[in-house]
Amino acid sequence: MRRIIFSPVTWLFGFIIWAAYLFSLSTNPGSVTEGAPQIPHIDKILHFGYFMGGGGLLATAILLWKGTSCHPSIRIVFPLALLLTIAAFDEWQQSLSPGRSGNDPIDWTADALGALTGILIANRFHALFRRLSSPATEISQN
Repeated sequence: MRRIIFSPVTWLFGFIIWAAYLFSLSTNPGSVTEGAPQIPHIDKILHFGYFMGGGGLLATAILLWKGTSCHPSIRIVFPLALLLTIAAFDEWQQSLSPGRSGNDPIDWTADALGALTGILIANRFHALFRRLSSPATEISQN
């Protein structure tokens, strides 16, 4: 089980599921916030949180594959650029979906900030994650 959890393929697969679900949400007619609590700007909070999850999944996959010794452009800039592209495509796709509005720069900004937060959290806690996955930890827990 530990091998699955600490495999970059698992986290990459999670990211792919995350992206597929994002695009299914974007093409869904009507608002995703229907039935949500009436909090001002709840859609921006949801954008931030969803992209924070995507950033964390992608960054963790990269960190498990390449490690923290790889260049920050691979650990931080690449996942951020990919997520910003996905966010822009998502906003464009929403503008084509009936009952949805898209191309909102504030939504894209919330996506960008969420993605960056997820990436930075993954990078910050990767050392702890690696320590938990090391063989020495497995022996001491048995």
